[in-house]
Amino acid sequence: MTDTSATSRSPALPLLIIASGCAIAMLTFGPRSAMGFFQLPMLAEKGWDRTTFGLAMALQNLAWGIGQPFFGALADKYGTWRVLALSGLMYASGLVIMSVAPSPIWLHVGGGMLVGLGVASASFGIILAAFARNVAPEQRSLAFGIGTAAGSAGMFVFAPLGQGLIDAFGWSEALIWMAALMLLVPLLGIPLRGNSSSGSQSRDEIAQSAAEALKEALGHRSYILLVSGFFVCGFQVAFITAHFPAYLGDIGIDASYAVIALALIGFFNIIGSLASGFIGQRHSKPHFLAWIYIARSVVVTAFLLLPQTGLSVIVFSIAMGLLWLSTVPPTNALVAIMFGTRHLGMLGGIVFLNHQIGSFLGVWLGGYLYDHFGSYDPVWWLGVVLGLFAAAVHWPIREKAVERPALIPAE
Repeated sequence: MTDTSATSRSPALPLLIIASGCAIAMLTFGPRSAMGFFQLPMLAEKGWDRTTFGLAMALQNLAWGIGQPFFGALADKYGTWRVLALSGLMYASGLVIMSVAPSPIWLHVGGGMLVGLGVASASFGIILAAFARNVAPEQRSLAFGIGTAAGSAGMFVFAPLGQGLIDAFGWSEALIWMAALMLLVPLLGIPLRGNSSSGSQSRDEIAQSAAEALKEALGHRSYILLVSGFFVCGFQVAFITAHFPAYLGDIGIDASYAVIALALIGFFNIIGSLASGFIGQRHSKPHFLAWIYIARSVVVTAFLLLPQTGLSVIVFSIAMGLLWLSTVPPTNALVAIMFGTRHLGMLGGIVFLNHQIGSFLGVWLGGYLYDHFGSYDPVWWLGVVLGLFAAAVHWPIREKAVERPALIPAE
């Protein structure tokens, strides 16, 4: 496919778009990655159990996943900024409702559904699709790595910030402060006002409708394998995000290590994401993804079997941080390579939907099985097995553009 630019643009424009997108990714990924710190103080005050909180976080991840393809398609058609503006309003509203929830249903509506939809409409699929349309194909993997690293920076910043706000103001007011920050998203999104027609794409892509693109993707073996494998990423990282602080308390590790752990995951996630974007430009993306999942299974196994101390928590957090979102740049780059950028928001969103189905199960099973068995160990070991499954399905993926007959643009 030969790329044709729809409009001429200043060389500074992609840099402005990347800077704006990175700031948004940092803001929107931050609060949801700090949700684990709110679990114990909220439950202690409300008298709810961990299944209740786990279900809210599971619904958040599911709403994020279900919303992603739809918001991606809307951004492709109507422009990224409009979707980002909606994100800021939904995200802020959800955090406010969560802060005053009088019953579990309101926790599920606010902290679950609304926050999840707020993340969906400003998450990686939306931001990286805008990046893909405004950088050269050979630079996409690195641009995706930069955007993913920015989301990782949000985790690094909001882990200590979230705990600090809880210590200073209490868990409820801390959520209000975070809600106020989400109102910055529409302002930061102004440079991302284009839609799919404002970037670079081939003549075939321009002629292809969303329905045709979806049919093509769902009939492509490598795309189905990619979708299947990304489920595991969601299962693993969402379980740790939501339940790791409580898990450390259960095994007798000082609470301060929970803050240190998530901050370290966030910091080394920045390094891992940037490295992933760099490696993905030079080596096989499917094989690289397979090795990431194998490494995750090895790291979790070692953490569970070796003596669990403050030092082992730090080592585990560093290792998982390097592997945390390193899957995102090569996964999104593969979708762009297979199908181009015309419907990348939608097709990338479908891949991410399966990621969030995994997230839903990882978070919900974490709370459910803990309440049933009194331990998180069954979910940890399930994550190890799933990591090996993900490695197996990524290995045969073909890193090449789908073959399609020449399409004639409609008059």
